[in-house]
Amino acid sequence: MNRRLKRIKSEIEILGDKSISHRALMIASISKGITKISNFLFSHDSISTLNCLKNLGVKIEVNKENVLVYGNGLYSFKFYDGVLDARNSGTTMRLLSGILSGYKFKSIIDGDISLRKRPMDRIIKPLSLMGANIFAKNSERFAPIYIEGNDLKSICYKMEVDSAQVKSSILFAGLYADSVTKIFENIKTRDHTERMLKYFGSNISFEDGVICIEKGELIASDIFIPGDISSASFFMVLAAGIDGSEVLIKNVGINETRTGIIDVLKCMGVNVELLNVRENCYEKMCDIKVYGTSRLRPISISGDIIPRLIDEIPIICVLCSLVNGESSIEDVEELRYKESDRITSIVKEFRKLNIDICETKNGIRIHGGRKIKGAKVNSYNDHRIAMSLTILAYLSGEDIVIENKDCVDISFPMFYEKLNEIFK
Repeated sequence: MNRRLKRIKSEIEILGDKSISHRALMIASISKGITKISNFLFSHDSISTLNCLKNLGVKIEVNKENVLVYGNGLYSFKFYDGVLDARNSGTTMRLLSGILSGYKFKSIIDGDISLRKRPMDRIIKPLSLMGANIFAKNSERFAPIYIEGNDLKSICYKMEVDSAQVKSSILFAGLYADSVTKIFENIKTRDHTERMLKYFGSNISFEDGVICIEKGELIASDIFIPGDISSASFFMVLAAGIDGSEVLIKNVGINETRTGIIDVLKCMGVNVELLNVRENCYEKMCDIKVYGTSRLRPISISGDIIPRLIDEIPIICVLCSLVNGESSIEDVEELRYKESDRITSIVKEFRKLNIDICETKNGIRIHGGRKIKGAKVNSYNDHRIAMSLTILAYLSGEDIVIENKDCVDISFPMFYEKLNEIFK
């Protein structure tokens, strides 16, 4: 891949948010009435959720404009005499396990080779405490997961892992529990589930790191899904790295638990404007304008900001590789449990490109500014690694050949089409 670096002046619109698309399908499926979902993301991951729900008896209609979900209440799922296939989607497996824990039939959820390497004990423990019969066959930690629901009891649970997926799994199970379930967060993680449950009429409250939920029917509500800021981040970094560029990305979700990438860009000296800020379905969204600069600064990030940008670490590393000076990214051990071990994946592949980068115990250090050289690199079938390497190829102007680059469809179909649109 080799493209001459040139100044960009462009306006694009990003596809719907993946995290919100998953949750919209699941919550609509256990609500009463018909929900219209607009701007749904038809990625491989969200389609995994859609197919699992259909197998559980949920009527879902798809057309070019929207998705219609015909919900019949909390207990409307039907027994599926087969294995629910989450494919590559940890969100599908973890969140759906929370719902199925409230159903008195047996379910099996499995996934592909990558998903079978991702830890599921983090949901098995709290769901078991609530009374669900749930276990993993593979070393009691990895998929496939076997679930036989039960009459669930409420719990007070202090989060052991700062994970929105774990939190959401407990919240969904809390919809079926006998009393108030309380969750205590150490660091606030993305709160799309809380916001959407409130939008659908749930008995939920969340403030100062404490979330409380109790049983109560959900009412179908039409929902518009904002653009995915994680997907937008690739184009934000692309624009930031080319001096004099201006890219406007329209209708992007700016939930406060997801905007760490904006803070990082500003710390690195990038001018970022948030335009037309508004709220829709309890989610904030806006148009984001990014101005490129030649005066980028190295960064040092760790601690509370990390959950707000965990998915953006690979593309942040791309920008750090272009900056003169040392950048440090710590407290990102959770990256080891994604579609690949992203710490190792980034370090190994960036080194092939002559980037001065090393792995620390819980993070990455990059001494940027060295001349990047073209090479053949591996995506590890990890969509965010593939997209980050693609942006690095554009910014460096070097011939970087990416193996299995089509894995981007896991989260961002039309990624390459959007890139071509920017450079027209």
